[in-house]
Amino acid sequence: MNAPQTLPEADPSRQVRQLVEAVLPDARVEDVTTLGPDGGPGNDLTEKAAGYGVPRRITVVRPDGSTQRLVLHTSTANAFGHDRRSDRAAEMLLSFDTFGSIPAHVEVVDVGSLTRDGRFLSLRDAGEFYLLTTYAEGDVYAADLRRIAKERRARPEDLVRCEALARYLVALHGAKGAQPGSYRRAVRDLVGHGEGIFGIIDGYPDDVPGAPPARLQAIERRCVKWRWKLRGRDQRLARTHGDFHPFNIVFNEASQLTLLDTSRGSQGDPADDVTCLAINYVFFALGAPGAWQGGLRALWQRLWDVYLGWSGSAGVLDVAAPFLAWRALVLANPGWYPAVTASARDALLGLVERALDAPRFDPADAERLFA
Repeated sequence: MNAPQTLPEADPSRQVRQLVEAVLPDARVEDVTTLGPDGGPGNDLTEKAAGYGVPRRITVVRPDGSTQRLVLHTSTANAFGHDRRSDRAAEMLLSFDTFGSIPAHVEVVDVGSLTRDGRFLSLRDAGEFYLLTTYAEGDVYAADLRRIAKERRARPEDLVRCEALARYLVALHGAKGAQPGSYRRAVRDLVGHGEGIFGIIDGYPDDVPGAPPARLQAIERRCVKWRWKLRGRDQRLARTHGDFHPFNIVFNEASQLTLLDTSRGSQGDPADDVTCLAINYVFFALGAPGAWQGGLRALWQRLWDVYLGWSGSAGVLDVAAPFLAWRALVLANPGWYPAVTASARDALLGLVERALDAPRFDPADAERLFA
């Protein structure tokens, strides 16, 4: 993980001067002053103690002798949604995009990044961002599940791959998280993020068969209660993939594993990864009568048995319900899976409702969907 770059406290004037010369070539830096979060007197009831960065006021002199004051804003890590570098970058880019839309607002002169060697890199001409990665040779794990659903049977190698995934998660989750506040952030994102439960529910049209607004509202309320049940379980924080579904898992011909698209800071509750994979064994079986009994049930059971047996993490079942709800809500959402049937959607949401109402998730409850 890249460490956040900060402006050196000892002599920030050199870096600031270089920035101003690049943005305003004819201007000269006269003074750089650090500003606090509150410009008023100290020891007052209304004194503001915290902000989202350490701004610096820069006084520049123009060729005609006139002066202009600018403010250099930087962002520091904190627990209020700014703990990740991507959060802080998003804050700066959003400011660049929106300051000009507000009447009488201060103007944006530039936006950019502080490089590892202390230089300023302007992004004012940037558009959308990109990511370049290596390519994973092989097939996504979803192809295996589609074959099993079609053939109504799991091959011996399917059980081997399932066990390999469970053991991978055991090893992955063995690295415990250490960043303060990250577990609370993960739980908050689970419920309230645009990619979390609130956002996924907002993506449902009002007339979805099997998922009327009243049903979704009731699920949402249950999940909010679970947020408070999970609050304070910081000891559960671990390294996680964050999106461990069959389209992000690739096996090559030698059954070597490659993963795609780790998400959500790569830290959270292990139950997220386990339920994300597990619910797909149910999902792929719902559209293929006989596939559960013929093979996907065996994978569901093998995943839970191996993960719980090797990790010793029975606590996963104590907290699994809201994570299962999140992943099932994605699978049942026609925006993500437009071909899902009303009966399959109803079955998924029924599983979710029972899990949210129970004090502890029981994997055997999935059998009710195929009785």
